[in-house]
Amino acid sequence: MALQTIGQLIDTLGVEADLDEGDMPTDAFVILKIVKADGTVSLVNARSEGLDWITRLGMVTAAQAIENSGYAEASTDDD
Repeated sequence: MALQTIGQLIDTLGVEADLDEGDMPTDAFVILKIVKADGTVSLVNARSEGLDWITRLGMVTAAQAIENSGYAEASTDDD
């Protein structure tokens, strides 16, 4: 197995993010489902350089909560 950059692969898979103008992504943790040549399926992860384990764990935990509950941002009304 050899390390590869995956930006183009992510683009090819059609991955998009909902970002507002001025948003600045700082870190990424990517989980890839891989089908190997022999047909076996596995998961592989990749992360941005400098992403520490505690932030990575927090990102994965938050992503799981969002996927499981349909998280929606709280209202910002000042009533």
